Amino acid sequence: MQHIVKRFSSFLAVNDISIQVRPGEVHAICGENGAGKSTLMKVLAGEYPDYEGRISIHGTEVKLDSPTTARRCGIAIIHQELGLAGPISVAENIFAGNLPRKKGILLDRRKLYEDAKKYLGMVGLSYVRPETLVSALSQHEAQLVEIAKALSNDPKILIMDEPTSALSREEGKRLFSIIEDLKKRGLAILYISHFLSEVFEVSDYITTMRDGRHVATEAKTETTPEKVIYHMVGKDIKDFYAERKTTVGSTVLEAKSLTRYGFFQNISFDVHEGEILGICGLSGAGRTELARALVGIDQWDEGELFYEGESIRNHSYTESIRRNIAYLAEDRKLQGLMLNLPIGENITSAKAICQSRSFWCQEEQEKNAVDGLMEELQVNPRNVKKIVGQLSGGNQQKVLLAKWLLTDPKLLILDEPTRGVDVGAKSMIHEAIKRHVDKGNAAIIISSDLMEVGGLSDRVLLLYHGRQRGIIEKDKDNCSEVSLLMLANGDGKAYEEG
Repeated sequence: MQHIVKRFSSFLAVNDISIQVRPGEVHAICGENGAGKSTLMKVLAGEYPDYEGRISIHGTEVKLDSPTTARRCGIAIIHQELGLAGPISVAENIFAGNLPRKKGILLDRRKLYEDAKKYLGMVGLSYVRPETLVSALSQHEAQLVEIAKALSNDPKILIMDEPTSALSREEGKRLFSIIEDLKKRGLAILYISHFLSEVFEVSDYITTMRDGRHVATEAKTETTPEKVIYHMVGKDIKDFYAERKTTVGSTVLEAKSLTRYGFFQNISFDVHEGEILGICGLSGAGRTELARALVGIDQWDEGELFYEGESIRNHSYTESIRRNIAYLAEDRKLQGLMLNLPIGENITSAKAICQSRSFWCQEEQEKNAVDGLMEELQVNPRNVKKIVGQLSGGNQQKVLLAKWLLTDPKLLILDEPTRGVDVGAKSMIHEAIKRHVDKGNAAIIISSDLMEVGGLSDRVLLLYHGRQRGIIEKDKDNCSEVSLLMLANGDGKAYEEG
């Protein structure tokens, strides 16, 4: 790709980018949300035919004016958002638009299933029956079916946009082994990810973009994560989780022997004003289930819960919001945002900030508050009328956080607050959380990023298979990523509070 330019009206999303990738090579594309990574890949996939510049495949210049043309040129793309149809079979999804026919009319089911088995085997899904409905698959199995679908077109160039965003650590490793096999088959792979650890594990070359421009292209062996971060954000990040002075006040929330059968058992902890409590555990440890019980989405079976000294029992989510408890759910698209509505309406949807009967007063105050939050979190574009579904993942996450910060919650519970966002957006979200807590509020953070949990929290509650292993105090105990990982896996000693 040589001197590629893509405009949206007067906005330059991609500004004079040139990259190349060879057969049997993984070339990672890094950059903050809005840097132009996905736009550049959509140009290559034929989704934006009005690009400027030259694209050549095996030395022959091509004009990619449609996705069909791109497929014919051997280009396949796996989007971050899966494009599978749940109500039909795995095999039909893999060969959608290219189903095998008998005499050009009737569907050849035998050939359909035989061919599907071949591609399922290539992605490690030999155990999945081709006739299985996609809706019956797990998230990671659906992700692998998406890859099988791309491979069914016999591509020479494979674009993978955030392929591990919905995968666990083990599932991600499985994907990396599949990528290694695809490299051996001679595929050229363009790989987009916010996780630098996996970029350095899977890639051969790394191109960094910022504000739609090319910053650097380097061999993996000749650069470092710190250098890539510098290229992405334009400044050094020597201490991403800087120490902060904590002034702990009175108890905001206290749980005593909280139990929900089948999910968690005998969980006891408290969180205070001016404090960030982390909750650490592997997938299935009961972290999200505990958070949902705390805010009244699900009910617990045994134990007691106190909010500002008052016993609460069988409360609803609406009552929690009225008590100034906010819950940022882990799935922003299904549980947090209304994707078809503008930024402004999403941010103001949780709670009106002005109780005045004057519509003008309410409208003016809401506008000022929303503008202030968008400025603070650097939501891009800063246009309250922009539809949320058209934003990048990082900017959607900022809108979701702004929505709950607008309610000025005494207790802010955040489930995976930085999942799928780049390092710049992550820093912005962290700073907003710390500022909110420094005002005398409290926060509970649940995250699969153990560095985030250990670096941001004052104390960490450890869960293992729904049971409490203890509480680590950051200023007294070893709260490193390695120690948290060991404890989350059931290894190492358990810590007790006090």
